Amino acid sequence: MRIVKDAEERREEILDVAERLFSTKGFDHTSTNDILEGVGIARGTLYYHYKSKEDILDGVIERMTNRMMVDAKKIVQNKTMSFQERLTESVLALNVDSKLGEEVMAQVHRPQNALMHQKMQKHLLAGINPLLTELLEEGIASGICHTAYPKEVVEMIMLYANTAFDDLDMAEMSQEEREQKMAGFIYNVERLMGMEEQSLQETIMKIFHKSK
Repeated sequence: MRIVKDAEERREEILDVAERLFSTKGFDHTSTNDILEGVGIARGTLYYHYKSKEDILDGVIERMTNRMMVDAKKIVQNKTMSFQERLTESVLALNVDSKLGEEVMAQVHRPQNALMHQKMQKHLLAGINPLLTELLEEGIASGICHTAYPKEVVEMIMLYANTAFDDLDMAEMSQEEREQKMAGFIYNVERLMGMEEQSLQETIMKIFHKSK
């Protein structure tokens, strides 16, 4: 008897199998046949939901970034943590620290996948900017931060961080260059948010050390 599943359920099932295969075999060594066999569906059913293996990867990226956003939101809303801790930990929640995440980032950094990389960044920024703006407004209300442009400040910081701290670029820097870049970043973030100098030093350095 043929089992007919809801379209959303079937897409999630395809992504589940694709995530497992991409993280164990790698994207390049995973074929659509591997995914078909893993899910147990016909090729026509797969192509009804996803037009290509790249389209499946796009779905994996979207689901992965959505998970990151959920984690970041929980941190921002956790009022038991200080402003500095929530700012740092919410940004850390956007880091990839799994085999799947490493494989996905390796793919999106390829020149031929520039549009995919751009889409991932746009999706992340669209989700994280409102959260961090909310957090910054809280910091302003409590007197920790002083700026009349919280939304714009968050946009500037996130756009700079996304370009300046690209994993590939950082890997090519010396330890001294990385330290200098981080020191400048912290200094300028504090200026943009209107905070006391070195008030973010301890917490933001956690991001740097965890990303090395």
